[in-house]
Amino acid sequence: MNASHVGGASPKIDASRIKRGPIVFSLIIGAFVAVLNETLLGNALPDLVKELGVPYSTIQWLTTAYMLVIGVLVPVTAILQQWFTTRQMFLSAMILFFAGTLFAAVAPGFGLLLTGRVVQALGTGLMLPVMMNTILVIFPPEKRGGAMGLMGLVIMFAPAIGPTVSGLILDSLSWRWLFILVLPLAAFSVVIAAIFLRNVSEITKPKVDVFSILLSTVGFGGIVYGFSKAGESGWSKPEVYWPMIVGGIALLLFIWRQLRLKQPVMDLRAFKYPMFAIVTVLMFVLMMTLFSTMTLIPLYLQGALLLTAFKSGLILLPGGVVNGIMAPIAGKLLDKFGPRVLVIPGLVLVAITLYLFTGFEISTGTGYIITVHILLLIGISMVMMPAQTTGLNQLPPQLYPHGTAILNTLTQVSGAIGAALFISIMSMGTKNYLESSSDPTSLTEQAQGVVAGVHQSFWIGFVISLVAVVIGFFIRRTKAPEGQAAGSADMH
Repeated sequence: MNASHVGGASPKIDASRIKRGPIVFSLIIGAFVAVLNETLLGNALPDLVKELGVPYSTIQWLTTAYMLVIGVLVPVTAILQQWFTTRQMFLSAMILFFAGTLFAAVAPGFGLLLTGRVVQALGTGLMLPVMMNTILVIFPPEKRGGAMGLMGLVIMFAPAIGPTVSGLILDSLSWRWLFILVLPLAAFSVVIAAIFLRNVSEITKPKVDVFSILLSTVGFGGIVYGFSKAGESGWSKPEVYWPMIVGGIALLLFIWRQLRLKQPVMDLRAFKYPMFAIVTVLMFVLMMTLFSTMTLIPLYLQGALLLTAFKSGLILLPGGVVNGIMAPIAGKLLDKFGPRVLVIPGLVLVAITLYLFTGFEISTGTGYIITVHILLLIGISMVMMPAQTTGLNQLPPQLYPHGTAILNTLTQVSGAIGAALFISIMSMGTKNYLESSSDPTSLTEQAQGVVAGVHQSFWIGFVISLVAVVIGFFIRRTKAPEGQAAGSADMH
């Protein structure tokens, strides 16, 4: 099933001649647009249900399909980055994203709107691993923390303002403006990348194992789909457990095949490097907690405190802004002091805040909620980019595309698992409370039911966070193998 080797390898890239400033600027603009888009649509789902005349179970496909496409595409980006240049990959990603946004903006019905979201997801799925891999290539290990921190600022700040911005738009304009206003930003990103972005990757054009791509698509796609459906349908439905079973089998076959191939689609030999392996496990646990928390807090604010989507977005805004500010600071501290002084305190702070979340009630003040949420995201910012950078630093350059693909794939999978697991725990807790209530139709009792469900979910989250703390104690500063280094050029 191997496609033939086409063409020769490109000449080796001299990173010392690369002007990093314009490249980083191009990447940041694209990342901001793509990540902002992911959170803009959440507040609009109730409006779309009414306007398009489809049930909530159908409208959920706008988010489920988006996550599903990214989960399927990201594993393949490792091989794509060895066939196409950085410039080709990034421009293709942003043009796809622009086209998808345009389809969604003019969509007359649900079908074209869903098509637009799928095309947007294709662009996002291509872009994120390329962005991370480019940072690894153009910066030496001792300067990567600051560069990854800048990316972290964008990746954290964009979703922080997303719910608030979408709330403002929906208060005065139609849902179409969520896409129309993104169009000029996406177009600007394409222009900036076309002018400034240069190729920084080495093109080797390895053989492509089509069967591995098929197994990867079925495996990761089945698991992400199954867990995504579990969050809305429960765990006992055939459309939930059959995709998970088929996906699990395909994933095991995919892993077995990658270990046997000389030129695997996703090179799992990255796990031979212990710090990368430890960081991968830590990120899986941490992202599962983060995604689920980000899902549960709005449910608590709107279901228990009966706040509007716009007000709940405002409450979450300060934490997201602080997180964005903290990301580059954490990156600089990583370069100076190493990961342990950031990762261990950050994980402890995450665990403490999740414990505090278990005490939220219907009488809890918004000031206290904002404070705890800020502390949670400070903890996340101390862990996420520093840990990822530390793990990737240990890999040799030829494994950069595979390492970034592995981390980005597991982020999507852990997000789907976390959201499904915690929502189902919350739903069960709410159901059990209302079944024992003397007046389950009362608004107060329904709000208390949401609180009971949220409490149970956050207790599980707290336990998982303790596991992350234990893993954090194994994190060490890594040295680049084989004397690897990016260029010595300074930021221009």
